[in-house]
Amino acid sequence: MATNILILDDEQNYLLILEAMLSDEGYNITALSDPETGLAFLDESEVDLVITDMKMPKLTGRDVLEHVKKNFSHIPVIIMTAFGSIESAVEAMKIGAFDYITKPFANEELMLSVTKAAQFAKTQRENRMLREQIKDRYSPNNIIGRSKPMLQVFEMIQKAAPGNSTVLITGESGTGKELVAQALHQSSPRCDNPFISVNCMALSAGVLESELFGHEKGSFTGAVALRRGRFEMADKGTLFLDEIGELSHDMQVKLLRVLQEKTIERVGGVESIKINIRIVAATNKNLKEAVENGTFREDLYYRLNVVSIELPPLRERREDIPFMIDHFLAKYSAENDKKFEGFSPAAMDYMSAYEWPGNVRQLQNVIERCVVLTSGTVINTDDLPAEIKDEEAQFKSAVDLLPTKINLAQALDKIEATLVRRALVQSNFVKVDAAEMLGLSKSLLQYKLKKYSISGK
Repeated sequence: MATNILILDDEQNYLLILEAMLSDEGYNITALSDPETGLAFLDESEVDLVITDMKMPKLTGRDVLEHVKKNFSHIPVIIMTAFGSIESAVEAMKIGAFDYITKPFANEELMLSVTKAAQFAKTQRENRMLREQIKDRYSPNNIIGRSKPMLQVFEMIQKAAPGNSTVLITGESGTGKELVAQALHQSSPRCDNPFISVNCMALSAGVLESELFGHEKGSFTGAVALRRGRFEMADKGTLFLDEIGELSHDMQVKLLRVLQEKTIERVGGVESIKINIRIVAATNKNLKEAVENGTFREDLYYRLNVVSIELPPLRERREDIPFMIDHFLAKYSAENDKKFEGFSPAAMDYMSAYEWPGNVRQLQNVIERCVVLTSGTVINTDDLPAEIKDEEAQFKSAVDLLPTKINLAQALDKIEATLVRRALVQSNFVKVDAAEMLGLSKSLLQYKLKKYSISGK
């Protein structure tokens, strides 16, 4: 894509020379002698680089520069000035000009400056496109779900995103906690700044401290240079701390200090460094229980849990499963250059009735496996992994998902609710058929639906 350059100069000769030179180099040139017309052109057109004379009637080059910096901060500006006005050009550099050249200029000097600015403009354009792609990818609209629990999650993201308060995302492994953290960031005023992710469980306490806080040169064996940590890297953006429940006691104390004082010190350093970040944390642990057990600091818990977003497990939002299947089937079909009509009704029944102990991540992996291994255009029950079809495995997975501390009556209620829900799915939500499958009367089934708060569709 050719670079679009806007040239502003009230001297017609310079306009003609610059337009001819830069057009020959393959640039798209718009040359205007009136700076006010030029600013109007900027507002309506795609411009990658502005070259402007410093002294012009109506508006000066500085006026043009200030307008561009305020409204199009990604566009570099090159200032042209007479030799005797270099001081004003230097002043323009201080407020954000990319470069300045003096009139009369050498062609080589001009071309070098334009080449550098064009490359910078290309990088800026690519970064903007990448940010837009990331923003689209991690928009709340791209988190799949139409169930009531997920609508509540979307509402919480929308309400929490504009603020700076810490957010604690809870939920089982595989429910998509990092996706929600990304959506919070991309929907916030910090979206153009970094989103930095750290898995607190993946690193030992010593390594994690250096990763988060950075270190000074010589602070420990192997610290051969100063290194900025994740807190500094996330400045003006969002720091996502996954598996926050795995932090050691010492790291909990240090994180609490950061949240309170908004400053850090690198390992081996004494200087306090002010940071401006939003912290989003996630865990699959029950932090309230961890506080009661003395393994997690109560003051840190309340600092993190200013806004709480709980992600439901997939088994509690089964109405979302068909939409997720369609999404992942399209995704992996495209990646593997295959075409599928979909899942057969019987295969879809199995997928909808399964307990999904690994949640969305497991569902995603199963669909990818089916796409890779299925030779036809329809995914049938024979194409499903054994655990999806195995009634005993499904029952075992349901039992394994029960809390370890639960009395028999509660356990039986949960298992019965699971069987009722599965029968509804397999009967396509026809209650008479579901009751027949379970060996119940229709009135008894209605009672159990009400007892377990199971909707008919």
